[in-house]
Amino acid sequence: MAEGFALTEATYYILLSLIKPLHGYGIMQKTEELSGGRVRLAAGTLYGALSALCEKGWILLLPTDSDSRRKEYRLTEKGLAVLRTEVARLRELADNGERVLQEV
Repeated sequence: MAEGFALTEATYYILLSLIKPLHGYGIMQKTEELSGGRVRLAAGTLYGALSALCEKGWILLLPTDSDSRRKEYRLTEKGLAVLRTEVARLRELADNGERVLQEV
């Protein structure tokens, strides 16, 4: 992950939801749950993002039975590193904001 790079909220919550393997609909539900209902992913948005995240190597499509339509995804080590970097970036933003606001 490049220095100064910020994830979109959708990407952040998708990665966060994949701490444990999930299928597409489960990712949509978990993202909404984790964001308190603020982030709601449409199917088209989700599957476009999943494809892009697979290409980056941040998530992995798990093997499925040939007759199954359900696709499950999981976070890769690279994706976990990206997620940890983003959490640290967000924590720094919040800490800086709190420090400045205490002066007001």
